[in-house]
Amino acid sequence: MLRYLAKKLITLVALLFFVSITVFAVLFVLPGDPAQIILGINATPEALAALRADLGLDKSFWGQYREWVGNLLAGRSHHSIHYKMPVFDLIVDSLAVTGPMALMAMGFAVLISLPLGIYAARNQNRHGDVTVMFFTQLGLATPEFWFGILLILLLSVQLGWFSAGGFPGWAADPIGAFKALLLPAFALGVIRAAILTRLTRSSMLEVLREDYVRTARAKGLRERSVIYVHALRNALIPVLTIMGLQLGQLLAGAIIIENVYFLPGLGRLVFNAIGQRDLPVVRDIVLFMAAAVVVVNFVIDVAYAYVDPRIKIN
Repeated sequence: MLRYLAKKLITLVALLFFVSITVFAVLFVLPGDPAQIILGINATPEALAALRADLGLDKSFWGQYREWVGNLLAGRSHHSIHYKMPVFDLIVDSLAVTGPMALMAMGFAVLISLPLGIYAARNQNRHGDVTVMFFTQLGLATPEFWFGILLILLLSVQLGWFSAGGFPGWAADPIGAFKALLLPAFALGVIRAAILTRLTRSSMLEVLREDYVRTARAKGLRERSVIYVHALRNALIPVLTIMGLQLGQLLAGAIIIENVYFLPGLGRLVFNAIGQRDLPVVRDIVLFMAAAVVVVNFVIDVAYAYVDPRIKIN
């Protein structure tokens, strides 16, 4: 088990190193001059050169990369060009919105998909299975932002149960902040539940055909025990893989839904920073998002060892 974890940790560090170089290189070659954006088109060449030196933009690629990574490893936060504050503080403030929303969305997806996937597998080719597969196909074809707008029109405009957008803040109004994240989290979760439901169904069907499941039934075990104790645990391996990918995508890619609901999350922050050419913010947030995807998948790999004992042996 320790050897398995050590290999995964080495892979994690290597991936983070590769991601950091890729992120920095892509942003390094983008056109545009942050110094020109800050000082305006009427700035003198001397003022531009002084500001570039102050921002470290006059150094070579490797010089800027070493300085950037060195500051990150030392825990020194870069300052935003536009917001005039540490990028770390901006990420923490935005993560207080995106993090809970992503976890709530994943919770909705799991609560919907696992029961439906198991139900469809147990009733293969019957009316219940056909109905579940129809709605999952509908979910796969529905854009999450469009579903989010429908929820606003129905539950906010027509019924008045939720606000149409905005975020009051956890400190000012915890209940209001929770309610503000329910609709976007549900919109994200339902769409992802469609994928997980189909995957759970196919994985359960494969496991239910195994010899050990037939043996368990032949021994007289209750069907509930066969399904939830013997079959589900082995069927969760591919489901966990997709759950990890989806959670990483939720942390890194909720840009559209955050703009629909006017939420001050990570996606909206990086979207605005790109338009403002605020390179320190863009670099740090893109690296954080990529690292979040890598770390979440590392956690999923560790979870494999718990779900499937064969991994510990191998």
